[in-house]
Amino acid sequence: MLYFMRAVIAVTIAALSGCGPVDMLNATVPMDGVQVWRDVAYAPGPRLAMDVYAPRERTQALPMVVFFYGGSWQTGARWDYRFAAASLAKRGMVVVVPDYRLYPEVQFPAFVEDAAKAVAAARARAGEWGGDPKRLVLMGHSAGAHIAALLALDPRYLAAAGDSRDHVAGFVGMAGPYDFLPITGAKIKLVFAPANNDLSQTQPVNFADAAAPPSLLLHGLQDLTVLPRNSEALATRLERAGAAVTLKEYGSLAHIGIITALTSLFAGRAPVLEDVVGFVMAVGPR
Repeated sequence: MLYFMRAVIAVTIAALSGCGPVDMLNATVPMDGVQVWRDVAYAPGPRLAMDVYAPRERTQALPMVVFFYGGSWQTGARWDYRFAAASLAKRGMVVVVPDYRLYPEVQFPAFVEDAAKAVAAARARAGEWGGDPKRLVLMGHSAGAHIAALLALDPRYLAAAGDSRDHVAGFVGMAGPYDFLPITGAKIKLVFAPANNDLSQTQPVNFADAAAPPSLLLHGLQDLTVLPRNSEALATRLERAGAAVTLKEYGSLAHIGIITALTSLFAGRAPVLEDVVGFVMAVGPR
């Protein structure tokens, strides 16, 4: 109750100071006990950098999560997602949040290629932050889940970045678009225009195979932005291929609620945080 009241006060102060919704959400997650490395470059370029979060007290190498945020492949910034990263870091993991180039600067598959470089760099530098490179989990929300899924399922991206999907210990997808053909939105068509001759290459569901890492797919049944059938379709394909997959659907959550449920303030709506933590802590090297 005390923490809840403090969170409400923090949100109120942020609102009165003119902060936006993301700033207000970030204000509810205290950073005490969390060490942050900001603006860690993973490739040349103004957006090709990442922030890293880890518990200040570390006695052993911790599992790592590389988290990709959403925004329809068109918007987003890593610092806006410190609420999610800090919440996970407080539960005993190293969390890396990369930026990646967005439309209209780039189109598919450039943002996936950026993400692959970030993963390779995070693994190479894991020891600097107390992370275990053999227990690296890819995670994303919405468009970020699409990116993370392609890295986990299509081996070409990480191979081109000098890494391998065989080193990915697990994948967590939150409200991801994995099976969204035909593309109907005009802007989204432009994002994926370079693949117009073979849009099958843009769909993670088409790369589900037995070599996929263990996967946790999370979706809110009230989601009207990315329909739950996306996670259901990917879960079915992975199961048929013989890969380990768990699908969890939450009746009370919509598209944004599933990621805000990572915070203590909204954790009571559905056990999203506990489900993610349980999965990440259980994964082992492949």
